[in-house]
Formats: sequence, C-alpha cells, structure tokens
Amino acid sequence: MKLYFSPLACSLATRIALYEAGADADYVEVDGETKRTSDGSDFLAVHALGLVPALETVDPETRERVILTENAAVLQWVADRYPEADLAPRSGLARARLQERLHFIGSELHKAVFVPLLDKKAAPEAKAYALSKADRRLDWLSAQLADRPFQLDRVSVADAYLFAVLNWSVVTPIKLDRFPPLAAFMARMHARPAFARAFAEEKELYLAELARG
Repeated sequence: MKLYFSPLACSLATRIALYEAGADADYVEVDGETKRTSDGSDFLAVHALGLVPALETVDPETRERVILTENAAVLQWVADRYPEADLAPRSGLARARLQERLHFIGSELHKAVFVPLLDKKAAPEAKAYALSKADRRLDWLSAQLADRPFQLDRVSVADAYLFAVLNWSVVTPIKLDRFPPLAAFMARMHARPAFARAFAEEKELYLAELARG
C-alpha cells in the first residue's frame, strides 16, 4: 500500500492505523498548497480533489491497483485488511457504532468546526460560527469519554481519527484543558507507541515544511 499524506493533516490517522497494524506501506508526502508530492509529481493526477488521505491499494477481487479516499473509508479498509490488529469491530451494532464515531468526527468536528478555523481564507464570521458550534460537540464527546479510555471498548481507528483532529486545537482558540476527558484522552493516545511514533514523524515534517516557508 501507498499512503499519500500531508504532515499533521487528517491523514495522520491512517499512518497511526498502519503503525498499530504493523503494516508495510510507503508514505508519499503531499504539499497542501501546491498539490505536488515529495518527488515533484502532480498529486491531482492521483486524486483530482487534491485531498488526503489517498491510499493506493489492491482490489482483492480484480487485483488491480486502486485509489481509496475519505477518512472513514480508508480507516475501515485498513482495519479490515489487518483484522489481527483488532482496530474495528467486524459487524453488527458494534460496527455501526464505529461508523457513528467516524462520521461524527468527520462531519461535526473536522469539517464543521476545525476546517473553518484553520482556513486562512475563511471570513471572520465563518470562523466565529464554527467556534460557536465547538463547545456543544466537545461537551458531548467529553461525556462519552468521561469513564472510558477509548471511544469503543478498545482502541480503534476512530481513536486515531479523533487524535488527529483534536491535535489541531493547539493552533485554534479551542483549548482542550477546558474539556478534561478530552485532554486525558490525548495524553493516553500520546503514550501509545504507534500514535507517538506517527505524531513525532509528522511533526518533524511539518516543522520542516514551515521552515521552508
């Protein structure tokens, strides 16, 4: 497999999942502004929307190389590809709960709250509106994590996605210390080797990208 990623973007979740699974994969950095990969090629030729993650993998039925996009889909594919890592329930209500969390993180936090706050081109009114949505969603999430270490009964790809998204709070007005269960969740995840390794590697790349201007 080959993961196209941008440092500390939401694609961090897939890197974490791959590390948790002990999977062998190649990692190709994508510049979020120019949409060029680290080898100078055009990422838009891989994914026309220019969004990460994009996972190059093999269709098990046709054996053809395919590109899979969108976090909820990519993360579940990785979990199903490496079932021994136990990163997702297989079926039933437990699987639906995983999908519930993935879609909550993707729509209610990632897109509704953090994208406007992080977008340099977003109008002040858009940022204020996004910020007005944050507390209710984070309060709800805090209640879910108040008495459990993970979102489900064990670590899952949903935790990798939540970790990647909540990490963005450090460059927004959102302060996780106002939500103790979320701050505790982030500390627990930082203590897991796969999470810590992925974060450290991408932070180094992110800082190098900033230094290049």
